[in-house]
Amino acid sequence: MVRKAVSYAIPAARLSTMTHPLPWQDIDTVFLDMDGTLLDLHFDNHFWQEHVPLRYAEKHGISVDEAKKQLFPRFRAVEGTIDWYCVDYWSRELGLDISALKRELEHLIQVHPHVAEFLQALRAMDKRIALLTNAHHKVVELKMSSTGLAEHFDHLICAHAFRIPKEDARFWPRLAQEDPFDPNRTLFVDDSLPVLRAARDYGIRYLRAVRLPDTRAAPKQTEDFIAIESFNELLEGLT
Repeated sequence: MVRKAVSYAIPAARLSTMTHPLPWQDIDTVFLDMDGTLLDLHFDNHFWQEHVPLRYAEKHGISVDEAKKQLFPRFRAVEGTIDWYCVDYWSRELGLDISALKRELEHLIQVHPHVAEFLQALRAMDKRIALLTNAHHKVVELKMSSTGLAEHFDHLICAHAFRIPKEDARFWPRLAQEDPFDPNRTLFVDDSLPVLRAARDYGIRYLRAVRLPDTRAAPKQTEDFIAIESFNELLEGLT
């Protein structure tokens, strides 16, 4: 992805965050996405784009390219729904043990830089910290076990409990009903633009997008959302 040149010594991507410091004294609750936000999205992208087609091809005696031709339209057909994120749904649909296949690639699960430092700083400032993910609870368990991040959170909130993904406008009032929070005093960090738009529409005041969810892919265009390249950019005023 090509970025426009600017005449500043500071890269444009970092300028946006530096000119919009967070008023931490006005923030009580911090919601953090998991995949692509706290964790490198390379695991998930490689899993669905390469590993599942490989195992599907082996199961059906076809080429990997043919498997991709069959699978990718099926993936796109449910994208944005809770089924897209459901391990059990894809296990039934594809005749594969998706949880077992994810464990085959557990070594690829990586925490983004400065995440642990950021979480520790939030705890020191007595902020309420919640993981807010569309991932299936089996995936959350795998990744929390692999990374040890669970101890930093007050709550682990999985959208599957509501059967509604975060990008659905119905998710946010349901979340507020089950786990009350003040949108005006809440920060939410996510790498998904549809999810961020839904949060903004609901009234979440402080939003940050992640510019590099997959460290092996090109930076994302984050539209009019303020973006971070690393969590150390959020530590200003927190430490």
